[in-house]
Amino acid sequence: MAIAIRRVVTGHDEDGRAICVSDSAATNILERPNRPGVALTNIWQCETTPGEYDGAEETVDGPFVLHPPEGGSVFRIVEFQPEDPEVMKTLDGKSAFAEMGAGDNIVENARHPFMHRTNSVDYAIILTGEIVMLLDDSEVLLKTGDVVVQRGTNHAWSNQGTETCQIAFVLVDAVAKLD
Repeated sequence: MAIAIRRVVTGHDEDGRAICVSDSAATNILERPNRPGVALTNIWQCETTPGEYDGAEETVDGPFVLHPPEGGSVFRIVEFQPEDPEVMKTLDGKSAFAEMGAGDNIVENARHPFMHRTNSVDYAIILTGEIVMLLDDSEVLLKTGDVVVQRGTNHAWSNQGTETCQIAFVLVDAVAKLD
């Protein structure tokens, strides 16, 4: 079960004064049996860049999609429980990612069933715990307070430790620069 995340959203009243529009637990959460031990919680989404800061009071009440909107961004927190290597061998990453509209993003025959690539620049901050970021032929152990700038590369997240890891992500739609 996902750890409850308090989400505070600000805005403006009719006189243009700063106010708290909402203060409650985030509710756009994705947990599924074909990706055990992982919970994704969407916090906020912008449909465009630059984002709009007035108007919307809720932006993440629709279907849960892996990618940010075209030309936009999404802010989410992902919780990774420790992995069981034997269970991981039995999982189908393509099916799990297809539930988020991203089945084609899975890297076939990779060393981890959830190795994938997105067309985004992702900013990640390790909030709690430790996690291994797997790349094509290497890996990096990340600990609380570490940050990652993930630039459209093949990657997977593997909690090989004994404690829960939470990562805050901001995914920004991007394209590969062609020479």
